[in-house]
Amino acid sequence: MPAEIDLDALRRNIGRTMSVTDTVSAVPANLNILVFDLDMAPLAAGDPLPEGWHNLYFLPAFRRDALGADGTPKDTGVIPEMPLPRRMYAGERLRFHAPLRIGDEVRRDTELLDISAKSGSTGTLVFATVINRFHTPEGLALEEERDTVFREEVAGGATNAVPKREGPPADLPWRRTVTPDPVNLFRYSALTFNGHRIHYDRAYATEAEGYPGLVVHGPFTSSLLINFARDNNPGRRMISYEMRAKAPLFDIAPIELVGGPTGDGGQCAVWAVTPEGGIAMAAQAGFE
Repeated sequence: MPAEIDLDALRRNIGRTMSVTDTVSAVPANLNILVFDLDMAPLAAGDPLPEGWHNLYFLPAFRRDALGADGTPKDTGVIPEMPLPRRMYAGERLRFHAPLRIGDEVRRDTELLDISAKSGSTGTLVFATVINRFHTPEGLALEEERDTVFREEVAGGATNAVPKREGPPADLPWRRTVTPDPVNLFRYSALTFNGHRIHYDRAYATEAEGYPGLVVHGPFTSSLLINFARDNNPGRRMISYEMRAKAPLFDIAPIELVGGPTGDGGQCAVWAVTPEGGIAMAAQAGFE
């Protein structure tokens, strides 16, 4: 681990908390239907928000001068300032206790749970885990644990290595192909007020960060998997979702979604697969 990373000092921030409130309005949810080309009616007051769509709310509200060169906020909430400049979405675990509904006033309580470090193929990685608890007037509705990874800078002109991954199981019954494009990625960035330039600025993504194309947002891919799992379990309520990001996806090739039921049928496993057949994102969802 580089000497400039004082892990003990970073870990002294564990336990930091903050709370914010927001209203679950219909506008973002109905625009999200258009982003993902979903065949569903517009949502209105009192309707339950589809599982996983809470990331349309509690958006990062920062002035331009509070953003870094990559377009992401310098202030990371309960996570302390990191000595590594590149930030990526690494995974999440969701527990759905009750629906968020259009019109609800919601309080989100955030706590920093852990900070850890390890060495990877791209250098030193620092992981931060936070938990978000979403409360409606009726009580706790949703718990979300989210992992963020911070990485070293990529030298100008260098290639950002994409790890090779093994593929998902063969002969899975559920399959769908999704083709991301710059318009969809830009609309999702706008909808979530995500200024991270790797998702819409091709020159920055390829020249400054060494990617082969625009990077598909981790939450965009995760939303695809949640929608995919829900579509293959009609009439059932999702009660849990767990996801791990394995490798980035880009707008230069289609994404294949695959999956199937597991165990007694109360759960399913779904994957987003790279064009080379490796796992980019793996997830499990539980239903009742």
